[in-house]
Amino acid sequence: MNPRRKKRLMAIVAIIFGIGTSVALVLFALQENINLFYTPSELIEGKGPDKQKPYVGQKLRIGGMVVPGSVVRDEDSLFVEFKLIDTGPLVTVRYQGILPDLFREGQGIVAQGHLTAPDTIEAFEVLAKHDEEYMPAEVAEAVKGIKHEKPVYNIPKGY
Repeated sequence: MNPRRKKRLMAIVAIIFGIGTSVALVLFALQENINLFYTPSELIEGKGPDKQKPYVGQKLRIGGMVVPGSVVRDEDSLFVEFKLIDTGPLVTVRYQGILPDLFREGQGIVAQGHLTAPDTIEAFEVLAKHDEEYMPAEVAEAVKGIKHEKPVYNIPKGY
């Protein structure tokens, strides 16, 4: 191989290695910012054909209906705890802050936060739908067929 071809080959290999390294670093950095959407059923039972569950500490979004009678507000702070449901199990959402004006029981919401237990989310953002017609497409698909009946649910004293 003559020196000119060898130089070109080394330059091409260096460029490919540089691009590969850059892509790997970008994907690694984005991994921290990716937040997957779950419904309460998917969170508890797993998502997809392999029933993959999120790990504790993972950043995620969850959407569902606020269970009537489950909203518990702390009298001394802005801490709120409520339950979400879709067609299956309940998930607890804990939030410290001011809830949207349109937030109410029996309403579809999307909460963004970190998983602190297999069925508990520590939310840093709670979003409620705009009006009676609008619901995010992910939530609308997830809550299709839900009967809006008040479930039998007892909240322990002290919350």
